[in-house]
Amino acid sequence: MVSTRSTDEARSTDEARSTGGARSTGGSAVLRTVLVANRGEIALRVFRTCRAMGLRTVAIFTDLDATARHVREADVAVRVPSYLDIDAVVAAAVETGADVVHPGYGFLSERAAFATALEKAGIVLAGPSRTVMEQMGRKDAAREIAVAAGVPVVPSYELDDDPASFAYPVLVKAAAGGGGKGMRVVRSPGEFAEALGAARREAASSFGDDAMLIEKYVECGRHVEVQVFGDTQGSVVHLFERDCSTQRRHQKVLEEAPAPTLDVATRDAMTSAAVALAAEVGYTGAGTVEFLLDTDTGDFYFLEMNTRLQVEHPVTEAVVRVAGEPVDLVALQLRVAAAQPLGFAQADVSVDGHAIEARVYAEDAFQGFLPQAGTASLVRWPSGAGVRVDHALESGQVVSTAYDPMLGKVIAHGADRDAARAALVAALDDTTILGITTNTGFLRTLAAGDAFAKAAIDTAWLDRHEVAAPAPDVPRMLAAWTVAMLAAAGVDHPFASDGFRMGADPAPMLVELDREVVVDRHRGTVDGVEVRQLSAADHVLELLVSGERVRAVINAQPRPNQPLRVEVAFEGHRHLFVGPDRLSDQAAVADDTLIAPMPGTVLDVRVTEGQQVAEGDVLGVIEAMKMELALRAPHPGTVTAINARVGDQVALGAILFEVHATEEH
Repeated sequence: MVSTRSTDEARSTDEARSTGGARSTGGSAVLRTVLVANRGEIALRVFRTCRAMGLRTVAIFTDLDATARHVREADVAVRVPSYLDIDAVVAAAVETGADVVHPGYGFLSERAAFATALEKAGIVLAGPSRTVMEQMGRKDAAREIAVAAGVPVVPSYELDDDPASFAYPVLVKAAAGGGGKGMRVVRSPGEFAEALGAARREAASSFGDDAMLIEKYVECGRHVEVQVFGDTQGSVVHLFERDCSTQRRHQKVLEEAPAPTLDVATRDAMTSAAVALAAEVGYTGAGTVEFLLDTDTGDFYFLEMNTRLQVEHPVTEAVVRVAGEPVDLVALQLRVAAAQPLGFAQADVSVDGHAIEARVYAEDAFQGFLPQAGTASLVRWPSGAGVRVDHALESGQVVSTAYDPMLGKVIAHGADRDAARAALVAALDDTTILGITTNTGFLRTLAAGDAFAKAAIDTAWLDRHEVAAPAPDVPRMLAAWTVAMLAAAGVDHPFASDGFRMGADPAPMLVELDREVVVDRHRGTVDGVEVRQLSAADHVLELLVSGERVRAVINAQPRPNQPLRVEVAFEGHRHLFVGPDRLSDQAAVADDTLIAPMPGTVLDVRVTEGQQVAEGDVLGVIEAMKMELALRAPHPGTVTAINARVGDQVALGAILFEVHATEEH
């Protein structure tokens, strides 16, 4: 099914634009139509380059994404039952006359079967060959090639070895795929079976392949990766490196280029090893060779090769220059897909300044990084010199748990690392997402902190350190002042001050948020603190609080006969204030009750009613956005109620299990 315009209409328009089917010219192809086998921000990012190159764009979408932005912005859009349905995606490419398919990242981007199906259909994949993808797209095969090429690899164990013989900690990780999915750190033999099982399930769900590797886990390491590019004429170059050490559960949080604190000798050794490895396998297109740098010894090890464009590619685009000009990695991918030479040599590649990227996720970073879902009521992204945002999130958009929780990426470039970091903090201050909880405030706090400023964060830093949640004091004052403004303006809502008197100085107003706040607009105080309003328009409130200028985006829409609810986006973080008459589902649950801490799908139920359990026993497992969470018994007792079945979609706060404590508890 083709939506937006019909295929005939699209082709007619393409002819007028001189775009359409591919033509062969001197061994290379002239590309006219590009189908993006992906969604969201990466689809939009590829479309941006396609438009600049005068290429026709084709989107695919599922029912859940029928009105999504990437569908609206494509020239043609085709419905598919799933982004993982190879037959449907290839059929869409054939139906719309696509010459090349850009896979983005995730989904089918590293599936050799997808590359094979496209090849059989006579359609080019913007990626390496099927054979190279099979070799390098799997961590186990890539490891063997690295060993053969003389590239150092992390010490490993065999799956059938006795776990008791391992030197812990070890890392179990999926042989296929990437992005931190299917990985678990194991610290003792007793944890091994559970961790391996969870990693296998996650790998099967994410990549359709549950093959696993077991490697030594380097406690204090830096994750440094090299961007490589190869063409069909045999040229391979690197576009320098990125540092992705700031990560949690092997999922990258902040990425930057070039890598800080990396000495010239190590940089040269890493980039040379990456190029040699890519050349060894005849790599074409964009690839990333990932290394683990042991900060204790200075040794580095090959981890894996990602045979696709990376999420963090914008930081490379921000700093790398080819013959003095900025580089577009997607344009290079399409150039290689058309069998054209890269057109430059290694000596032409240089670095200008520094760039840092922050990944904005739908998750509550201060409550266990649990996935979030809901409607984004108000969305505002930053802009300005040196700031780039890749996103697909709009106001009013529903965020579900069906896909990866990444909502967008905020990238800042500066003359040096300090300038880039300051620009990123300012950009995150200007990032507003209300209606759902995101990690934006966490990112802002992290980027502004001393550890990141000193480049002292290794891959396990976030596992060892807790980032403090932003204090609610200033946001509470902003929220209270807003409610008082609404009351003074005569807005009919249930929080209007009883003391408001027309034609006289307004009396102090008692605002009940998470606690009582006294607002005296006549004297200009909130709880006795001096406040002066500077401006208030379009949801933006600026105040002087004790002489310091503060600014926030606020959503306080009156809701008749409902409790007070004010959202404040301050320094990136969403603060939600709900009055004391909040709805009953916000109340604390009894100690015997286990609720769903995130919206998601029930993967496993391991107990039955009447079963005796010990404290910490796993009762069930839920999954959201490819993150698994085990629900454990809060104390010894008897399972008295089970309100979950495998496959159920459960809402945040749903009661799933009840465990009646034993008398001696």
